[in-house]
Amino acid sequence: MRRAIILFTRVPVPGKTKTRMMPYLTEKQCAALHTCFLRDIEAQCRKCEADVFVSYAPEEGGEEKLKHILGEQAGYFPQEGEGLGERMYHALAKAFGLGYEACLLIGSDIPEVCAEALARAYRVLEKKDVVFGRTSDGGYYLTGMKRPREEVFGLKEYGHGGVLSETVRELKKAGISVGYTDTFDDMDTPSDLNGYRKRMRESVRLKSSHTGRYLARNVKISVIVPIYNEEKTIERLQEQLLPLLGKCEILLVDGGSTDGTLKKILPGFILLHCPKGRAQQMNYGAERSSGDVLFFLHCDSELPEKPLQEIRRVMRDFQAGCFGVAFHSRNFFMFTCRVISNHRIKDRKVMFGDQGIFLERELFFEAGMYPEIPVMEDYQLSLVLKEKGVKLGMCRKRIYTSDRRFPKGTIPKLELMWKMNRLRKMYRDGVPAEKISRLYEDVR
Repeated sequence: MRRAIILFTRVPVPGKTKTRMMPYLTEKQCAALHTCFLRDIEAQCRKCEADVFVSYAPEEGGEEKLKHILGEQAGYFPQEGEGLGERMYHALAKAFGLGYEACLLIGSDIPEVCAEALARAYRVLEKKDVVFGRTSDGGYYLTGMKRPREEVFGLKEYGHGGVLSETVRELKKAGISVGYTDTFDDMDTPSDLNGYRKRMRESVRLKSSHTGRYLARNVKISVIVPIYNEEKTIERLQEQLLPLLGKCEILLVDGGSTDGTLKKILPGFILLHCPKGRAQQMNYGAERSSGDVLFFLHCDSELPEKPLQEIRRVMRDFQAGCFGVAFHSRNFFMFTCRVISNHRIKDRKVMFGDQGIFLERELFFEAGMYPEIPVMEDYQLSLVLKEKGVKLGMCRKRIYTSDRRFPKGTIPKLELMWKMNRLRKMYRDGVPAEKISRLYEDVR
């Protein structure tokens, strides 16, 4: 049996494709994403025993642009007809006119489609007159048949949640049998992309796909820094963050500084104000951020090279993570503190704020944000994530943090480490955070 697959698509031109993704994505990013969709779908079509045709919305130079993306196929031809249904019917009729005995028509919004789903559609056609691939929103991404059937394309309107059910109802009235292949999600909106990223973590195929790699490279990150009387550290922080401007969102959240901190804030940084309290400041920044990933950074931290790439690499596989921590001090017990802190992430699944915590935006709010308590807010967030079964990832590179809380001298350092461990134990045992806070001296 001669088989054909028709890839039915727009030409990925900036400003004319995937426009529902804007302004989350720029016009160029929308076109680049659509290009990734096409390459992934075509790669799966190529695995089937079928000739592939590309039917595209008329666009000047459209065939050349698509050939540059998809290479040589069995044929390229522009869509014909007024409405969507009429254009799909004409595309299938054209393929059948070339002598094919079973044809599938597939849209370009389902980059997760796999060759197995296409093969299953052909098997359905051995017993049924028409096959559909359902989308989770009530539409369909694929239809197939053994001869042109206008009844499949009789709806006056498309793009609503009842498209498939209405179509099937009319086909059954006409005595036309219907079967189904796999269900997939449309990729039309920013929330659809977030769903793809979640599924990608469980699928090697999706991670290595054009779409998966593109989304991993372009996940939006918001850097949120709580500041309070940081006159000594704010300039150094901004020096590190300046190269990141335009590549991520950066929010400095001031808790009412009374020194010269605010006078040193450079143009280009978003400065927010709220009452003092690190948890409250971080939550305030998170609520006003727009990133897919929220990165909470302490003002006295020293970032490694290419921190955004490090975060994106970890977020391909995890919902939350942090950097490893290090200190510039060569003191043996500071080295010990570094080893214990980094091991704690893998062993006890606990992160602390000076390690640069980052996590999915949706997960952060689902976890209840940082509890607005005077201390232990980062510890409590980690405990909530642990209870939810969230696996933590850790960057390969280290974030250097200030040792200003640690006193000089070996014995005083040991005493403070023991004290911090005791305070965490007290918190786990239910001692109020307010009482613990009185034992947790503010170093600023």
